[in-house]
Amino acid sequence: MTVEPLLADSHAKLRAAFELVFASAATYRPFRPGHIYSPQEREPYDALSDRFLRAFEWSLKFFRTWERVREADVSETFRDLLLRMEKVGLISGLTTWISLRDLRNRVAHDYLPDELAALYAAIIGEAVAEFRRLDTAASEKLR
Repeated sequence: MTVEPLLADSHAKLRAAFELVFASAATYRPFRPGHIYSPQEREPYDALSDRFLRAFEWSLKFFRTWERVREADVSETFRDLLLRMEKVGLISGLTTWISLRDLRNRVAHDYLPDELAALYAAIIGEAVAEFRRLDTAASEKLR
């Protein structure tokens, strides 16, 4: 068995995670910090958060699979991994993904409503845009 099917499988899982984030983004309405949300009203925001976390984690798994399959190497640090993915052309840049990791860490904790509004806006803005870029770049490179 060749290693390329491993990369194809990782890519398929990444795309499935992205599809969910993109679906949440398509119906996103800005979070209103002063509003008291019912559990049903809160569901789209919880889904967006969970989907973002899953897509971020699958991105990292895809990057690690890529470097093992295509680069025959393993980065020692997160920074080295991102620099390699930037060099390959899969991500827009190191600083963007450091920022996304920070966003991931902040989303993984509970915050006050004012902070939640900023987190959701960052997911919809920076994260979704970068995920779309990665989705396109990975699909093109794997053709």
